[in-house]
Amino acid sequence: MTMPSERTSAVLNTQKFLKELMDPAKTPRVPKDVRKTARWLLRHYPSPMELEIAHTARPDWWGPVPDGKDL
Repeated sequence: MTMPSERTSAVLNTQKFLKELMDPAKTPRVPKDVRKTARWLLRHYPSPMELEIAHTARPDWWGPVPDGKDL
């Protein structure tokens, strides 16, 4: 069973991973198509503020966003 804090952490870590895929300095030799897909996926990705709102509305589903997580 996934805990609310684990769910929030997974979303934030996925966002970080996708952003790193878009950065050639952090992830060299990644194909352009993969970078383009990462950018497309992040286009409507929830922000930390939106995740905090989700946590307020549904704390049984979403955990709080840890301090300093302003991706």
